[in-house]
Amino acid sequence: MPETGATRQSSGWPIGVSEAIPLLGGYIPVAISFGLISAQAGFSTAETLAISALIYAGASQFLFVGMIASGSPLWLTVAMTLLINVRHVVYAPNIAPWLPKSRWWPWLMHGLTDQIFALAHSRLPQLSESQRVGWFFGAAMLAWLSWIAGSLLGAVAGEWLTSRWPLLGEVMPFALPALFLVLIVPRFTSRRWAAALSVSVAAALVCTLVGLTNIGIPLAAACGALCFYMVRLPETLGTDKGTTKERRPS
Repeated sequence: MPETGATRQSSGWPIGVSEAIPLLGGYIPVAISFGLISAQAGFSTAETLAISALIYAGASQFLFVGMIASGSPLWLTVAMTLLINVRHVVYAPNIAPWLPKSRWWPWLMHGLTDQIFALAHSRLPQLSESQRVGWFFGAAMLAWLSWIAGSLLGAVAGEWLTSRWPLLGEVMPFALPALFLVLIVPRFTSRRWAAALSVSVAAALVCTLVGLTNIGIPLAAACGALCFYMVRLPETLGTDKGTTKERRPS
């Protein structure tokens, strides 16, 4: 019996779920850390879950909780939260060519995190058009639910976990950066991507050294994007000059 359009469109979600499982190693520890910090800042468990479900942005959530707890004006808190997330303006054009038309995208874009973007940028071109919406739904939903679950665990039992296993509290802040590093390393096989990533790293490092830690995220992203679109280099290492075909993972 031939497949219906709906069946073909949703057939990619098990692939998305399975391929997003490695992300949990970075999401859950950082979410636990956020839940713990949120509870220590005076937020209730329900408020912590609402922040993770609705804002759903690691760095922005930590900043939001810290600024609210310190008594910062609400307008400034909202402005800084949005400023950190302005990097998503760079993400959208990079995956838009691979997104088939669907009325679900406005809702699914809530699940576009740094790690989902990196995974989608590599995987969507390899999938059939009928699988892409389902793949994104499966990957994004698993990541979102794991973030909420980790936040709940941190809010309810974070202090107990870190007191029982002190090392856990030391390694949690490094889990998500390490995961993202693993996702972007394959891009260094492209000269153009390597240049853009190097510029982003350098800009972020300079911002950190001069104390501009919050604005460093969007500024570094903007510098990397500017380099990517302005500097024209052969796409892959070892390609002839003028070649623009990018080597894709097998």
